[in-house]
Amino acid sequence: MPIRHEQAYGTNRRMMGLCLLAALRCTKRSGSLRSLAAIITKGLCLGLGLLAVSFTPHQVAAADNAAPLSNPNSLPAHEGAVALLTTQTPPVVAPHPKRANFEREPKSRNTQRVTDWVVDSGDNGDMPFVIVDKMDAKVFVFDADGRLRGAAPALLGLARGDDSIPDIGNQKLSDIRPEERTTPAGRFVASLGYNFSGKDILWVDYDLALSLHRVITSNPTERRLQRLATPSPRDNRISYGCINVPAEFYNNVVSPAFTGTYGIVYVLPETRSNSETFASYYDVE
Repeated sequence: MPIRHEQAYGTNRRMMGLCLLAALRCTKRSGSLRSLAAIITKGLCLGLGLLAVSFTPHQVAAADNAAPLSNPNSLPAHEGAVALLTTQTPPVVAPHPKRANFEREPKSRNTQRVTDWVVDSGDNGDMPFVIVDKMDAKVFVFDADGRLRGAAPALLGLARGDDSIPDIGNQKLSDIRPEERTTPAGRFVASLGYNFSGKDILWVDYDLALSLHRVITSNPTERRLQRLATPSPRDNRISYGCINVPAEFYNNVVSPAFTGTYGIVYVLPETRSNSETFASYYDVE
């Protein structure tokens, strides 16, 4: 005789209960979460099927006596059931990026971004490094680990631009036109040395005749010391391309940082992007 809908519903609930009981018993005997999952799934399928078809008592017995898979290292039955329903993949926590230590020294947003990239990526190769911010006309000197040693205003190339003209290192200063007097942007391997007058300087790029040195005051009409002392960077564009810094800063910060070692000088761009200027640059933030 067909089973009425009410009977099927009640039988279905009893079937579900028996399946869960069987699952817990089997899991307790075998310690298998996979058995528990298989039996529960089987019970659910049988239970849903009973909404449309009839069943006989031997089906319940078969479900109760289903053979479990063996796993002696599983959780107890009730804990396994909870774990099966609540197990989640733990969130992946990204490591904190490394940051430069500016010691509260004021800096531009772009200086912060490039310096953080240098420290986080290790692009400086465990050597001291310098950041030259042309937009703010300011120089920052760092230890190899990214701790600031000092900062100072700087005088830079008269013309705006990020490239040097070809073969500029072999030209006389008097032959370099005003629009060609740029401080090129880029990453340079630098070391201490001497210029053609025997003065000690930091050679940024020998072939480009680009160096960082004490401010030159031989031409009073250029008012270089006064330009360094003003708060605005607008009047700091005066050189043929070299980077002029206060003599005290050079003696006490630049020279000690590069004594006995090479270092990296990063001249920030003003007409190009950071990615165009530094091949491996990425935004740490």
